[in-house]
Amino acid sequence: MDMNDQSAAVFSKQGGYELIGKSLNDCHSQRSKDIIHDLMTNSKTNVYTIEKEGKHKLIYQCPWYMNGEIAGLVELSMVLPSDIPHYVR
Repeated sequence: MDMNDQSAAVFSKQGGYELIGKSLNDCHSQRSKDIIHDLMTNSKTNVYTIEKEGKHKLIYQCPWYMNGEIAGLVELSMVLPSDIPHYVR
């Protein structure tokens, strides 16, 4: 289990590094809990974009495996440039 400095800063009000090893269910809405359960139960990936505090972000969530067994959830959050090109090919 790990958390980088940026993630700890983003979640500092909720405990930052102290969140490592805690249940994801303790700090999420029922809708989010249902999504987490689906990702973990069905080995799914959840990818979407959001706008938060004027910044566009790409969110990528998927199960994390240890020795072939689901052992947790990975979430990558990346700020996207506001002028990022989008192409339809």
